[in-house]
Amino acid sequence: MSQTTEISAHTLTGRDFLTLFDYTPDEIKQLLQSAKSYKENPETKKGVLADKSLGMIFENSSTRTRVSFEVGLTQMGGHALFLSPRDLQIGRGEPVRDTAQVLSRYLDAIMIRTNSHELVEEFAHYATVPVINALTDAYHPCQAVADLLTILEHKQTLAGLKLAYFGDGNNVAHSLLVAGAKMGMHVVLATPDEHKADQEIVARVREIAKQTGAIIEETNDPAAAAKEADVIYTDVWASMGFEAEQTTREQSLAKYQVNEALLTSAKEDYMFLHCLPAHRGEEVTSGVIDGKHSFVYDQAENRLHAQQAILAALIG
Repeated sequence: MSQTTEISAHTLTGRDFLTLFDYTPDEIKQLLQSAKSYKENPETKKGVLADKSLGMIFENSSTRTRVSFEVGLTQMGGHALFLSPRDLQIGRGEPVRDTAQVLSRYLDAIMIRTNSHELVEEFAHYATVPVINALTDAYHPCQAVADLLTILEHKQTLAGLKLAYFGDGNNVAHSLLVAGAKMGMHVVLATPDEHKADQEIVARVREIAKQTGAIIEETNDPAAAAKEADVIYTDVWASMGFEAEQTTREQSLAKYQVNEALLTSAKEDYMFLHCLPAHRGEEVTSGVIDGKHSFVYDQAENRLHAQQAILAALIG
């Protein structure tokens, strides 16, 4: 990441954070630089979001997302409210447009974790404050910013690095594709045909790659993907909403397990990443995720710093 990139924080004020498609490479670099600064100099974030309020709507259970947003805003002087659809009128049929417009009168930003990306887009359409996508069926952009921050910390660069992702071409894979393309990385998705990434997203990412010098590849061959990889990444085989497919997914994704044999062809100093929660013995072996190349806990911690940077940029 260029240390000379300077963009006024005001250029991001009031923006939604739905996918990284909406952010330029320089804007993503700005977020990374802010997150890095907050992590290294925690005293600088005190009071940055004094009296700011964030509404957090969760349709799904959460550990890292909820705690990192709530603690992150508290550390900056603001307040986060946990809002379950079971406790909101939206859970009883109130139109999204009404909930979005009313919450906008109370809050400085709205964060949503839901299965439907269309719902987040609808919220953003009607809300008059920034809306943050904290995970949908299509994208997980906050996770991707934390991932980039973790790689940058340990590799000191992003452009040109090879990131190999194994397993289900899901929301995490989509956001890694977008993030990697924007940052000029070499991203390879190793997936079976029945679990490939959304091809419309792949096509958009390849257009971005033409401008940034990134390389975007898809393959059915895990060994080819792992060869000379700088970063190895995987996720659970059955994400939230797909638990009923667990057995069939175990069968179709078995050869995409990240294990010691697969990684013999990766770079000697490869990093292993996983957005967590992880199922040891399924998508990754214990030896890999608990080994010396694993940075999953740094990655989880960086959700806090990445989200503080996003919040400060949008509502600071």
